[in-house]
Amino acid sequence: MGVMLRAWGRDMKVVMLQFIKHTTANFGEQRAAKKMGIDMIAMGDGFTWRSRDLEQTADLAREHWQGCKEAIAKGEHDVVILDEFTYAMHYGWIPVEEVLEVLRNRPEMMHVIITGRNAPPELVEFADLVTEMTLVKHPYHEGIKAQPGIEF
Repeated sequence: MGVMLRAWGRDMKVVMLQFIKHTTANFGEQRAAKKMGIDMIAMGDGFTWRSRDLEQTADLAREHWQGCKEAIAKGEHDVVILDEFTYAMHYGWIPVEEVLEVLRNRPEMMHVIITGRNAPPELVEFADLVTEMTLVKHPYHEGIKAQPGIEF
């Protein structure tokens, strides 16, 4: 989100393509992006551990990936954020080598940011920058429910 805001603030064209989040997601970040005129497109069915049909979840990820490849190839954006995309590779829904091929052939100076945990080692090796966030403490584990404006 930080890069998205910095790029937008510098008049760069940004798009965030969200995996996992439900297609109808209307959390705080979607609301803010809409107000700012930033395209944020979700195509998922929510948290994978709550999925009633993991094959449908995988199909949604594969379908969304097709749109992502097209968005990258068109070159209309300076920054393309593939939010929670590492999960699609981690679960084997999207082949890592296919992702690397798309990244190798992206338009010059297009920045592609991929978020999520459990990034495949091949992606980590290819990437220019890798950051790992580690949960130390979360109120959810203390019985405090997710709060609007904080978690969603």
